[in-house]
Amino acid sequence: MNYTLELNTQERGSNIVFNTIVFDPFKVNIIERYVGKMNFHPKLSYVLFKIRTLDNEIIKTREGNGRVKIKGDHFETYQRLVRVLNSYDYKNKLINRKEADQDYVHFILSLVLTNYQLT
Repeated sequence: MNYTLELNTQERGSNIVFNTIVFDPFKVNIIERYVGKMNFHPKLSYVLFKIRTLDNEIIKTREGNGRVKIKGDHFETYQRLVRVLNSYDYKNKLINRKEADQDYVHFILSLVLTNYQLT
């Protein structure tokens, strides 16, 4: 499945970061909330994600919610993956960026398949 990864879209001075993964039939909006100063070791507080059609209509989860909060072991895994995407090595192409992107996208896609009925 083809995808486009859009990382770290945020307004200046905001402690909320938006990441988007656009697939052919839908897109995944990922919202990260940080505490502390963004320019001095911010700490990831929580992460939400939601699925939208390409026309920006929200798709409901299996439970009827509009979004899913990443918790527990999944949150720790997400933090590890985002740390790689925000690293010096990733930004300066010292590691395989495609592999890091794929790890992130596959993780999010596994959460999507767990929480959504995509038919």
